Amino acid sequence: MSKKRIGILTSGGDCPGLNATIRGVARACYDEFGKDLQIIGIQNGYYGLINNIAREMDITEFSGILTQGGTILGSKRQSFKMLSSIGEDNVDYVKKMKNTYKDLKLDCLLTLGGNGTHKTANLLSQEGLNVIGLPKTIDNDIYGTDVTFGFHTAVDTATDVIDRLHTTAASHSRILMVEIMGNKAGWLTLYSGLAGGADAIIIPEIPYDIDSICEAMQKRSDNGHRFSIVAVAEGAYSKEEAKLKKKERAKVRLDAGITTATATIAAQVQKATGIETRVCVPGHMLRGGSPSAYDRILATRFGVRAAELIADKKYGYSVAMIKSEIGENPLSEVAGKTKFVDPDGGYVKCGKALGISFGD
Repeated sequence: MSKKRIGILTSGGDCPGLNATIRGVARACYDEFGKDLQIIGIQNGYYGLINNIAREMDITEFSGILTQGGTILGSKRQSFKMLSSIGEDNVDYVKKMKNTYKDLKLDCLLTLGGNGTHKTANLLSQEGLNVIGLPKTIDNDIYGTDVTFGFHTAVDTATDVIDRLHTTAASHSRILMVEIMGNKAGWLTLYSGLAGGADAIIIPEIPYDIDSICEAMQKRSDNGHRFSIVAVAEGAYSKEEAKLKKKERAKVRLDAGITTATATIAAQVQKATGIETRVCVPGHMLRGGSPSAYDRILATRFGVRAAELIADKKYGYSVAMIKSEIGENPLSEVAGKTKFVDPDGGYVKCGKALGISFGD
């Protein structure tokens, strides 16, 4: 009897919990299949699948990685547009990925990643490969799952950043604006802003009015507050920019020499209020470090569910948490969809009830 051969890759931006998920899948699969199992580690995401950069992994490699950040398999971004069509280089990347799958004699492929990763996973599933997705992103914006692994650790890190900004902002009577990752969805900014006691939270789902932000900052100052903290999602944009198409908005910013809204908001607030305003960008620190206890458990549960799907030969699905229970969604129903913050939802209402400005 030939061994069951399971390929695993991690694609897109790294985050805490990838290794914990790999470990969960591996341990549950070894428990299910025993010596009749061979796990194939595909290096650097879909790039490795395209170029057949892979190796057979030993069971010992899955020990000691529960608490380890990053990914032991490496990761690399590959745009779905490039992978899904034959471009100027005349390379059929789908064909190359299918050939690698066949050459490695895989029974199935596990893809750990975010929205782009899921789109490619769905494409490969539609091409006849046995694929299972696992939802990873600090942005928490994958449709169909209550939460993604990596998100809560990033919330903890971003909250710690905001906590630390409180003391320095108070010491110097400043407004401090912290730019939080989240290009399309504001979940990370919203959660960390609430947890860190931010005075304003600016997210892409609620285009901001600069006068509203300035008014909120001035009001705090007039009421005797010596400092203010503003959490800004990197993908935030103004109501004026909301009228533009994405490419038009990007061109306007490029021509102005800016990429995100944070620095612009800071300059406008300082000019309008006269209060010294500074910007802090924690950047990739939000992706790094050891996963939190929550994410270790979530990643492990996701990994175990993936192993169960493999045992049941139930392919073409993405593992998910649905109403606090671990389940799965068809890749075809979730791939390419973004889960956005509801501007009228409970979290935003909670913030507004506390007097937090959302710039609207």
